This record gives sequence, structure tokens and C-alpha cells, in this order.
Amino acid sequence: MKVEPIVYGDRKVYTVAAFNRGVADWLQRLPTLWIEGEVTELRRQAGWQTVFFTLKDPESDACLSAAMPRGQFDALRLDLVNGERVHVYGRPELWTQKGELRLRVMSIERFGIGEHLAALERLKAKLGAEGLFAESRKRPLPRLPRRIGLVTGNDAAAKRDVLTAIQSRFPPARIVVAETLVQGRRAAAAMVEALSAVAAEPDVDVVVLARGGGGFEDLLPFSDERLVRAVADCPVPIVTAVGHEQDTPLCDLAADRRASTPTAAGRLVVPDLEELVSGLARSRNALARGAHRTLELHRQRLGHSHERLRRAPALLLERRRATLERQGDRLRALSPRATLERGYAIVRHEGKLVRSASSVTPGVAIAVETADGSFPARVE
Repeated sequence: MKVEPIVYGDRKVYTVAAFNRGVADWLQRLPTLWIEGEVTELRRQAGWQTVFFTLKDPESDACLSAAMPRGQFDALRLDLVNGERVHVYGRPELWTQKGELRLRVMSIERFGIGEHLAALERLKAKLGAEGLFAESRKRPLPRLPRRIGLVTGNDAAAKRDVLTAIQSRFPPARIVVAETLVQGRRAAAAMVEALSAVAAEPDVDVVVLARGGGGFEDLLPFSDERLVRAVADCPVPIVTAVGHEQDTPLCDLAADRRASTPTAAGRLVVPDLEELVSGLARSRNALARGAHRTLELHRQRLGHSHERLRRAPALLLERRRATLERQGDRLRALSPRATLERGYAIVRHEGKLVRSASSVTPGVAIAVETADGSFPARVE
């Protein structure tokens, strides 16, 4: 539709709608172009057909509204978040209803840190699928390491923090230090070599990989695939202390333990000597109390056994005497004398027992025995 003005005498006047349409038509003649900026105010709702966001220039804080059809945005699978730096391909357009200028986006690509973040996410997913970050692979740290390996840069801070923490906590600790590059393109290969050399040292049974703070790009070597695999394949348990609390390079995920700072790493690999001495004293006292209780228990048992042995002969004699008395009572109850005491008598003829009245005849002399004596008698 051609934009026509309204003529008032010698003055041509455009309506707001006509003016906006004219500007929009003019903007459509501009070519598509790439624009660099930082994603902010990303708005993406389930029912919306368009994804809206703002491109911000981090240097001048200048802003540009942008919109992209949802289907095209989802097809890119960028998973963008606020704060990421991108290159956006599109052309300017004017929303005639509101007179607002915005960029009609056709494609988006990560740039700078955003590009590195995307690459790291892909590498993280790849190594995670191989099981390099699995908790089942994590090994416990030795309680009393014979020798501790330390791989770090030649900057004084990180090395000093680790050594100070170890020596103040456990002075007898033995430490082998390997200084290497920890920043730049050659850092990853140098750290892999140093890590392999330290782990191969005699008696080394735990290794600390440490670096002080730094920016995102400074810590990129610690997410290098070569170093991550070397950490995962290290023959002894390894503790990483890289960057700050909020930094999580991929080597942290592959390590057996991750420390928030180099000082914390030093505290992780050695026990506290004062606590060990206190624990030994408590254990010694507990053993002494236990030995004393055991001896006292055995003494009491021996005393009881002695008392039982001392009383055993008398108890045995008492039991035998009681048994004899019971048997004597039974014998006395069954003896003829007990029967006589109840008023019965024993009759003999010529020394033989008279068991039947028919066995004697009148005039025969017999002997009658009672409980308290005997007397002669004659049968009538």
C-alpha cells in the first residue's frame, strides 16, 4: 500500500500509521547483516509463536530488541541463557502498531565465551557418556599418604597455599612438587606430562592438581580433553583445586575429590597431626581401661573358681553322706528288726524259722525273738 500524505494547503501531513508503514517499507530495503551482542531479557513462553530477547552491547550498554520465530529458534538447539555472547543474523524491521524498531532474526551463533561454553557442554556430554564422571569411579583418599604429589604452576600463591596447609596440618608429610604451565595453548599437554611423571614417583599415593584464580579463558586448559582423560586415568587418587568456588572445569568432574581452594586441597590429603595424637591417647586410655576390666573380670572368675574348688570336697562328702543316710533309712525300713519294733516276733525251732503252725507239734521247744530280746517257749 502506497503511503499518501494528507494535504492541508501547502502542507503535506502523514498519519502515524502512514509514517510507520513508510519507515517499515524503507527498512525492508536494507540488507541482512550480522550483529554481535549479549543476550538479555530472553522471553520464551509455551504458547508463544515467537521468541523475544534483547541484544546488549557490553561496551556501551546500547540495546536492540530482537525476535525470532519459535520453530527456527528451537531448531538451532542452542539452549541460550541470559548473558551469553552471540552473533545474530537478520534485518531490522519496524513494528508498525507500536512504532518499535527491532531485529528480525534468521540465525544465531554463539561467539567468544559462549562458543567455548557450547564446546565444553558437548565435551562434557561425551565424556559423561563414557563414564569418566561416574561416582562409582571415585576412589577414597589414603588416610596417611606416604608421599604427596603436587602439580601446579610456578606462581607462588597456589603452591604456597597447598604446601602451607599440608605442613601446618601434618608436618611429617613428604611432598614432591612438579611446576608446569597452567595457562595458554601448551598448558594442557604440559600438565598431562607433569601429572604422569609425579604419579610415577616412588611412594606417591595421592596427587593434588592446583591453580589459583583466573578468568574463564585462563581456566580452559583444565577442561581440555587430554587433561580430563589423564586425570581420570591417574593410577593414584587425585584432588583438583582449580579456580574459585564457582568455577567447575571438567577435570574437577573426573577427579576423585574436588577442593574449592588450594588450601582446602592441602587439608583434604593429610590428617591433622594434633587430632591423630589426641586420638592415639584416647585409644591408649581406652585399651588400658579395657585391659584392666578384663583382668578384673578374670580375677573374679578365678576367685569364684577357687571358692568352688575349695568347697567341692565338703559338698561331695555331704552329698555322699546324705545318699548313705537315705540308703540306710531304706535298709532299716526293710530290715526284720524294724518289723519286730512294730510288735511282731520271730519264732525259731532248732535254729530254723517257723513259717507255718503245722511245722511244729505240741511239746516242742521253740525260741521267740522280740525287738528287745528273746525267750524260750514250748508248744502246747
